[in-house]
Amino acid sequence: MRRCPAFCVMKSKVYFAKVETGDLKHRVSALKRILEACTDSLEYRKNELVPVKITIGEPACVYHLKPELVKIVIQEIKKTQAKPFLFDTSVIYSGQRQNAVDHLNLAQSKGFSSAEVGAQFIIADGLLGQDGKEYAIKAEHIEKIKVPAFVGMLESLVVLSHVTGHIVSGYAAAIKNVAMGMACKPTKQIQHSSLKPSIITKKCTACGCCIKICPVGAITFKDERAFIDQKVCLGCAECLCACKFNAVYINWHEDAHIFCKRMVEVANFVLSKFRQKFYLNFAFDITKECDCISTKSDPMIAGDLGILASSDIVSLDKATSDLAYQHKETDYLKSTRSIYTGMLDYAAKKGLGNLDYNLVSL
Repeated sequence: MRRCPAFCVMKSKVYFAKVETGDLKHRVSALKRILEACTDSLEYRKNELVPVKITIGEPACVYHLKPELVKIVIQEIKKTQAKPFLFDTSVIYSGQRQNAVDHLNLAQSKGFSSAEVGAQFIIADGLLGQDGKEYAIKAEHIEKIKVPAFVGMLESLVVLSHVTGHIVSGYAAAIKNVAMGMACKPTKQIQHSSLKPSIITKKCTACGCCIKICPVGAITFKDERAFIDQKVCLGCAECLCACKFNAVYINWHEDAHIFCKRMVEVANFVLSKFRQKFYLNFAFDITKECDCISTKSDPMIAGDLGILASSDIVSLDKATSDLAYQHKETDYLKSTRSIYTGMLDYAAKKGLGNLDYNLVSL
């Protein structure tokens, strides 16, 4: 048998079940095909606690991952007599996911009760998003992080991601879901801290929307125009979303790439704490904005693709973004491509996964 040279890297498998319709039955069927093909990645010990990462989005979001699909994943894990649970963390911006009480109430209203999906939904970083364990990681762009305490205590992780665009990285799926969704508030803030928006005064109408939405009061009126205090600013980019006059400026050529590298470094550390990982990307209803800020009127940037799965997070996000780019419906994925491909290149460089993949259609 011919041996692969030492420098040869085997391609990772990415399973793909096409779904080009919004019919829930077709999506359920595709998910079952995926899970059947990936049974080896879903083997757990009896009574093992298995965290399943999801994001339910804000109240206005209607395109988040549906509880009917989450339930099927939970049922598959339970076949091994393991004990799965759903989790997310609190966010740094204004909304109904800033604290565990409002977040849990929102989850109930969206159908993520244990009675409906078969698993408890918890807020992993406590009541106010501050509970967790701090680690010194001394990465190139971030020195320390704080993550939920169960990171490093449990062996397995399942990540369910709804694929969307993103206001900074241009594309958001599994890596972003781990980096932001599995970090406590202080680490979310650090990841965003390279984004230092400023106001283009000649475009500002002094409407005050950015002032109302800023979670830390960094924006005030100065000389009858909005002004952002850089020392107070978190870099969450909420003001960018709120402004309807394109008066908020961010240096995308520098800031976005640093933001993405920080996400990779956080995800790399978090995932290193789990022995067994499995990722599912749900690539349909691909809105321009992520589920944190998308609404029913949010435009789609790519057609419905289907469901993808892999044990390699980089291969999975690379395959998903490649398919989305091939089926793009606007120029959004083209205009932001250098940002998210740069993120994936950096992830591969850091050893988070493999850029080369074999797409296995089911």
